[in-house]
Amino acid sequence: MKRSLQFAGVALLLVLCAFPTAAQGKESKLRTLHGQVIDKDENPIRDGAIVFLKNEKTGVVKTYIAEDSGEYRFSGLDPNVDYEVHAEYKELASAKRAVSSFDSHKEIVIHLKLNKKRE
Repeated sequence: MKRSLQFAGVALLLVLCAFPTAAQGKESKLRTLHGQVIDKDENPIRDGAIVFLKNEKTGVVKTYIAEDSGEYRFSGLDPNVDYEVHAEYKELASAKRAVSSFDSHKEIVIHLKLNKKRE
């Protein structure tokens, strides 16, 4: 009886230790996209450029208002999904850029240059 209780305790401890490890492993695979919104002369846009991130699988679009330094960040991105990112500011827009699921980098940097009129 005592031996089976010890065995059960060890088995429970092993199971409990396995769950945090599995969760950490999954989270470590998530990606981050960041960069800076800049003008045609490569100066940061300091007055509220909006960055759009579209999940190509679901069609869901997330937005981020760029910081005063022109920087933006999207974290927790699924590595198995393609995304499309672009920025808009007043009458200007950047080209649409792809974030591919084939890109294995955990951290992706894309600077978005505003250079054309919005469509």
